[in-house]
Amino acid sequence: MSAVKTVKVTLLKSIIGTKRAHRACVQGLGLRRINHTVEVLDTPSNRGMINQVYYLVKCEG
Repeated sequence: MSAVKTVKVTLLKSIIGTKRAHRACVQGLGLRRINHTVEVLDTPSNRGMINQVYYLVKCEG
């Protein structure tokens, strides 16, 4: 059995003043407010969203 890999993502900065696409990525990751942490599956699509908003979030493997 292989365990499902997850990544902890925390929103560190406000999304006010960011591009609309970046706000959509933050929302797509399930982040709602500053210091909100969620666990998302480690998939290429989630990795792409995290990489796009790297300056707003903290990622822990």
